[in-house]
Amino acid sequence: MAAISMNPVTVILLVFLAQANVDVCFGNGDSNILCIETEKQALLSFKRGLVDHSNKLVSWEVSEEEDCCKWAGIVCNSLTGHVSELRLKNGSLTGKINPSLLNLTHLSHLDLSSNDFGGINIPSFMGSLVSLKYLNLTNGGFKGMIPHQLGNLSSLSYFGIGNSFYDDYLYADNLHWLSGLSSLKSLDMNYVDLSEASDHWLLAINTLPSLLELSLSSCNLLRIRFPSQINLTSLERLDLSVNYLELGDPILCTFLNNMSLLKYLDLSFNYINSTIPSCLYSFPSLKHLNLSETNLHGVISSSIANLTSIVSLDLSYNNLGGEIPTSMGNLCNLEAIDLGYNYFNGKISKAFESLSGCLSNRLKSLTLGTYWESSTGNGFTGQIPDEIGEFKNLVYLSLRGNKIYGPIPNSIFANLLCLKTLFMGYNNLSGSFPQSLGSLTSLESLDISNNQLNGSLPKSLGSLSNLEFLDISSNHFEGIVSEAHFATLTKLTYLAASRNLLSLKVSPYWIPPFQLNHIELRFWNLGPQFPMWLRSQKNLFTIDLSNTGILDVIPNWFWNLTNGGMIDLSRNQIHGNIPDLHHRVDGFSAIYLISNKLKGPLPRIPAIVEELDLSNNSLSGDLSHFLCDTKTNRSKLHTLNLKDNLLSGRIPDCWMYWPSLVVIDLGNNNLSGEIPSSMGSLDALLSLSFGNNSLSGETPKPLQNCAFLMALNLGMNKFVGTIPKWIGSLQNLNILVLRSNNLRGHFPIELCALSQLQILDTGNNNLSGTIPKCFKNFTAMTTKSEQFEASYVYYANDLEDSRESAMLVIKGREDKYDTILALVSILDLSSNNLHGEIPKELTSLQALQSLNLSGNYLSGRIPDKIGNITGLEALDLSRNQLTGNIPPGMSSLTFLNYLNLSYNNLSGEIPTSTQLQSLEASSFIGNQLCGPPLPISCTPPEAGVTGTEHDGAERASDEEEYWFRLGIGMGFVVGFLGVIAPLLVCGFWRRAYFWFIQEYLWYNILDYYVKFKYMMRN
Repeated sequence: MAAISMNPVTVILLVFLAQANVDVCFGNGDSNILCIETEKQALLSFKRGLVDHSNKLVSWEVSEEEDCCKWAGIVCNSLTGHVSELRLKNGSLTGKINPSLLNLTHLSHLDLSSNDFGGINIPSFMGSLVSLKYLNLTNGGFKGMIPHQLGNLSSLSYFGIGNSFYDDYLYADNLHWLSGLSSLKSLDMNYVDLSEASDHWLLAINTLPSLLELSLSSCNLLRIRFPSQINLTSLERLDLSVNYLELGDPILCTFLNNMSLLKYLDLSFNYINSTIPSCLYSFPSLKHLNLSETNLHGVISSSIANLTSIVSLDLSYNNLGGEIPTSMGNLCNLEAIDLGYNYFNGKISKAFESLSGCLSNRLKSLTLGTYWESSTGNGFTGQIPDEIGEFKNLVYLSLRGNKIYGPIPNSIFANLLCLKTLFMGYNNLSGSFPQSLGSLTSLESLDISNNQLNGSLPKSLGSLSNLEFLDISSNHFEGIVSEAHFATLTKLTYLAASRNLLSLKVSPYWIPPFQLNHIELRFWNLGPQFPMWLRSQKNLFTIDLSNTGILDVIPNWFWNLTNGGMIDLSRNQIHGNIPDLHHRVDGFSAIYLISNKLKGPLPRIPAIVEELDLSNNSLSGDLSHFLCDTKTNRSKLHTLNLKDNLLSGRIPDCWMYWPSLVVIDLGNNNLSGEIPSSMGSLDALLSLSFGNNSLSGETPKPLQNCAFLMALNLGMNKFVGTIPKWIGSLQNLNILVLRSNNLRGHFPIELCALSQLQILDTGNNNLSGTIPKCFKNFTAMTTKSEQFEASYVYYANDLEDSRESAMLVIKGREDKYDTILALVSILDLSSNNLHGEIPKELTSLQALQSLNLSGNYLSGRIPDKIGNITGLEALDLSRNQLTGNIPPGMSSLTFLNYLNLSYNNLSGEIPTSTQLQSLEASSFIGNQLCGPPLPISCTPPEAGVTGTEHDGAERASDEEEYWFRLGIGMGFVVGFLGVIAPLLVCGFWRRAYFWFIQEYLWYNILDYYVKFKYMMRN
């Protein structure tokens, strides 16, 4: 190439131009050109409208001698002195924007991003700053409609007006004004609501032929309307994520046609709803492709090898399956792959083999599983191959949530020395943890939770000096953990190691090298003394030391540990009193002290507490001091569980001070009196349980104001009156337990409006009338629904004891149901005074699992279609006056494992089925039934017996039955005369005899009668 020659004049001119640069004036006094006075005054006026919280503008002094070009954030042209740039990014500025900026006529760069202008509108006068080439208002705290006047900025090259969240609500009623930005190369409108422009947004963008970068993430774009020709041929960066656009092939390929220069494409959180469109394999310049959560299915084509420039590939959260194509291993520039949350399968060794080309030397991040907060990723199986050690540049590796088994290979720890994050939880890994763990000195996050790993923890764990996150929970580790295991873990902040058989043995004076914010050691052996080393932890947010063998009192310093977080000391043997905690302004958001030996009165709690569970202790006293201390605002408490204690007295009328309560459980205490009217003020209440107390009065009407109630348990109390009609207005009710009270009257027809009812238990009352046919309207008992199971949870907690509970009679036993309460479907009307027939409409409740109508006066036949209740597991119709045969359809109840039809007037042969013949004979006694499992044969009279002989035998049998009944009658008369006088004289004897007649004669005489009939037949 020929040398380039310059004459001296040209050289001098170039040197002069090089010195005539733009100075950024942050105290640099090299230039002798002062700022223009009018522009200085304009800046001072602009400052007066602002509130400068961070003193960013402290150098903007009011002085005629001060050069404004030296003020912070000001850039002047060194030749003319005109203010050319105003850089006030990240200044924590609030206030108003003064129109004095219009006097900065040479302003080409304005950056007000990352401030907080308090929701003011973007000033329309900004559209008159016609010299602007750069305008950045992103995350500036602006709200309202974007002014159309901004379309006058024809010289604008960069325009950023978006946000990174929805808090600052900006919107555009149309985008036609964009056509005036003819020089625009980069447009960022992320999180701006463009729903009103949804029908023409692409038409407007298409008028910007110079556009290189377009970011319209989270803009509520609903559809694409194509222009006759797409002119975005220069586009290099396109972000349309989180708009839920329908982008299936061929729409997507039509849209991307001619965008051959694309380097960055993000279509995540939209609807592609197809296999990966073929056109996406045809961008050789593409470096970043994100198709996460676009409902892709099918497999990855081998054509992915065409993306020769690809650096980052994200296909996570889809329905892709099959195996990873081997062609992916030839993507030599690929550094990050995310295939998590899909259905990829095959051997994990095959997956690494497919990636083992030139890619293995470059790859830094590989996600074939999930992130640490989820448990299901893909379906890879087999053992992790030793060849994983070939990926020596890996910094991030997730195999979490697969079906991988076998030991962890040593090659991970010997070769992957760059690893900072290793997630292998929720697999079936087994064996011991390699001692070579300590070689991963760069490791920051390690998750091996929920596997089958065993043995002791290697002490080399203590040499991971960069470790911040450690989760080894739910394995089979055992043995002693000492101070050596934590020797150099100075950066550790998250420690989860629950559900292992580990014992911590450290010096009583041990001060850990770390400062944790999260600790879970559930099921460790930490006791019997309270662990004193916790006292050194100043940043704790979550503490879970449940079931750790602590047999101590809680020291006073413990209550000062957390900063608004959660403590769980449940299922220990902690004793003593709980001190008043109401003085703690930064205390705990959740306190769990379930199943200990705590005594004394209830503590007053700080305002920050959202969940309080002190159930299954020996706390005593009344509730007044706890509920009625109005000095503290407790509006944040949403869960209150005090069941299974020794609380007594009346329930105070102070519930208006607890408006955020969602769950209340005071069951199994000694509370008395009526339910106060202030409970009706709890309009957010979802679950209320007062079961097994001594509450009285009628069901309180104010509860009808709790319109969102899903569970109401008033069972085992002393309530009187009728079932109120207003209960039918609680349309969300899933559980209604009223058993073992003194309720009377008929079922109100309004009860049938509770279509979501899953459990109805009114057993052991004095209810009368017939069973309403409209019970068929309980549609939640008709089809199994996950709605209640999903919605009825105690916020984000997996505590075993912290559930709604109720005493229910299922399979003939009264038991406490809590953890599975949301999974069962029960109708229990037993032990009342109901009469009439069993409505055939009940047979439409096909999802019903337990039906108990025992102990009533029901008559007629068992409904023929009883077999339609296909999910029935327990059926109790005993102690009624039912007649006729057992319906043959009952033999189709394949899940039935408890049946009681005893003491009715049923007759005929017991239907044949595996379920019925496997039951005890006691299920059928007290009837005129025959056939297995009863020892009574249903064989007809033998052939050859004449009609006369048969009639004679029948008469003989009738005579025997006559004498049997006469004997019982005579015995009854004699017994009656023998006890009538004592019964009239002594009330105690009278009650005892009536109990005897009901409980003994009712069951046993009928039993004797059945046995007598059996003997006579044989």
